[in-house]
Amino acid sequence: MSNQPKQLKLGAFLMSSGHHLAAWRYPDARADGGLSFDHFRQIAQTAERGKFDMIFFADGVAVRDRDRGPEVLSRSGHVVHFEPLTLLSALAVVTDRIGLAATVSTTYNEPFHLARKFASLDYLSGGRAAWNLVTSATTAEARNFSREKHMDHAPRYERAREFVEVVTKLWDSWEDDAFLRDKETGRYFDPEKLHVPNHKGEHFAVKGPLNVGRPIQGYPVIIQAGSSEDGKNLAAPTAEVIFTAQQTLADAQAFYADVKGRLAKYGRHPDQLKIMPGIFPVIGATEQEAQEKFAAIQALIHPQVGLSLLAGMLGEVDLSQYPLDGPLPEIPPTELQQSRQRLLIELAQRQNLTIRQLYEAIAGARGHWQVVGTPEQIADKLEEWFRNGAADGFNIMPPYLPGGLEEFVDHVIPVLQQRGLFRTEYEGQTLRENLGLERPTNQFIPAQPAQREPELAGTSAH
Repeated sequence: MSNQPKQLKLGAFLMSSGHHLAAWRYPDARADGGLSFDHFRQIAQTAERGKFDMIFFADGVAVRDRDRGPEVLSRSGHVVHFEPLTLLSALAVVTDRIGLAATVSTTYNEPFHLARKFASLDYLSGGRAAWNLVTSATTAEARNFSREKHMDHAPRYERAREFVEVVTKLWDSWEDDAFLRDKETGRYFDPEKLHVPNHKGEHFAVKGPLNVGRPIQGYPVIIQAGSSEDGKNLAAPTAEVIFTAQQTLADAQAFYADVKGRLAKYGRHPDQLKIMPGIFPVIGATEQEAQEKFAAIQALIHPQVGLSLLAGMLGEVDLSQYPLDGPLPEIPPTELQQSRQRLLIELAQRQNLTIRQLYEAIAGARGHWQVVGTPEQIADKLEEWFRNGAADGFNIMPPYLPGGLEEFVDHVIPVLQQRGLFRTEYEGQTLRENLGLERPTNQFIPAQPAQREPELAGTSAH
């Protein structure tokens, strides 16, 4: 274990024009950002300049709000965007150290496809890939994959557990030194170092092996983003990073203690899992300036779009029959995003919010932690959570792009660095090294001490 003081980890959670629902309308935002490589190259390089651990792209396999009608859809700024693994492969060429993380669902993908793509990204980037393991959560996605109804919550997570088992077996198909490439003997690989998974389970039958070598990191870093009971049970044996939405210090501390407390059952140490709540920071030179900036972007929310966002996050409920300035009605349990539904209902009850006030409250952060203030005030909040058992780091959600990320890098990160809370240089070449995570051993060979990444020469695109 390192004797260096513990420092927090940072991810830059990037959406096309920014996280706010009305970001694309904000004067300083890039409205066409979703389909501009130059835009994403700029913000990826900004995040790397700030020494972020990773950039992260969420994803879904459907147009958001597709079923809400053309009027609502026409006002959404998140309709079209790049497929994230394709984008990250391109960004691997124009960055050097920053991690490259993307969401890929276990519900509408197959393990072999996913294992192959992330192994390829790990090689292309020199060991910087990360997979955010999620189960899909919208009916619109189901209808793009020959289903009328979305799979129920429990079966989705059962499939996910077996999915990650198959993926790791495929990544372990080859031992690290399997490939001899001996021109004199004509032996390309050592057959004793090939392991055919031949998996047969309830959801998948996958023979293998993978037609990509074992990833540089052993496995790309595995991230998990569900905070339901099923999500926490999936994360405890598999996740190395958790992205979570927490509203208060007490809630974040309870979640942190709960999930970390589950690791021992699987022979894991608390340091093997980094918990990184999302934070939506609105930054101003003064608190008044920050509040004015927040008010300006809030004023751009169209009521139909705000209501649609809230209805979807509550489990695709119909709120159109209720007055916007009345209380939130009783919401039936959902089979979709259970933890997020519970968080929003509790937020409305705790603050006595109307429907309009609730969608305004989540239009930026979507249920994540929202902080409006000066760089010092934001650093104070991050430090409080970090030092009090609520977080190992944070997933930063800029309100608009590129400016919202530039403000964080130029003004908040220097404060964190001055306090010794964040790095001034990257610790290593790979994402695992920078996150302080061990490289996993191959499950098909006898247990051995934790490995270091193999020599990177010749593996990166640079």
